[in-house]
Amino acid sequence: MITFADLVGPSAPIRKLFDGLQWAEGPVWVADDRRLLVSDIPANRILSWTAEAGASIHRSDSSRANGNAIDTKGRLVTCEHATRRVTRTEADGTIIVLADRFQGARFNSPNDLIVLRDGTVLFTDPDYALLSALYTIEGTHEIGGNHVYRIDPESGAVTILLADFDKPNGLAVSPDETLLYVADSGRTHRLNGPHHVRTFSLSPRYEPMECGPTIEIAPGVPDGLKIDSLGNLWISAHDGVHCHAADGRFLGKIDVPEIVANLAFGGDGGKTLFIAASTSVYAINLEVSGAGWS
Repeated sequence: MITFADLVGPSAPIRKLFDGLQWAEGPVWVADDRRLLVSDIPANRILSWTAEAGASIHRSDSSRANGNAIDTKGRLVTCEHATRRVTRTEADGTIIVLADRFQGARFNSPNDLIVLRDGTVLFTDPDYALLSALYTIEGTHEIGGNHVYRIDPESGAVTILLADFDKPNGLAVSPDETLLYVADSGRTHRLNGPHHVRTFSLSPRYEPMECGPTIEIAPGVPDGLKIDSLGNLWISAHDGVHCHAADGRFLGKIDVPEIVANLAFGGDGGKTLFIAASTSVYAINLEVSGAGWS
């Protein structure tokens, strides 16, 4: 049976790459450029980091970008709070809107997303930006719920994938894309609200069915999460990064000195875990690669 020591190695130190952010979110590794992109939501920017050049501004007006992903063609796909939409950045820098409404109603504030191998985009839409004390966005609630959505890669049609969440947040899929994991961080605004990650089977027709386990996260709430190539879950928490096996067993924790918001695998062989935590970005080298890395 695999242990946490097998995953992190005997003496893997965590290191701070850079700081000075107002709230770090949405890290994503861009393999073609060997760079990490990180959203700084209150500062309305996306930062770029490389081992050679350090941190710099990638996009100064990000529409308060939150979650980011790289699609099958190497393009950046982003959840934007200010515009309440999901966009894709083309190679020439053109920004294409993938979704900004459901049945005519504006989304709340798209939060996190994943792109599957067939090009399907799944994203969460809690109402955090509408409730934020750090910044304001235009408009009010229009949909009347906080859901998980799917964007069809061929037609662009938007459908509700899951509707029974308080505040759906981070999401990830198993290496074979048959299991979907979704964080619910409703406890941020309700004392007895959820603070767990739920597991769903995902059929080829995108008909999810809850199959367990449900993983409770404390202290705080789960936000972003990622899956490694063995199917283990790496989940953000207030005291660091919690690691759970696919069956829900707690394996161990990476202590981080700030509240963790989100994560990304990248670097050589996908064995570096990048950690967006409050005002800083950290990294730790692991013995396991992220899902999707060969």
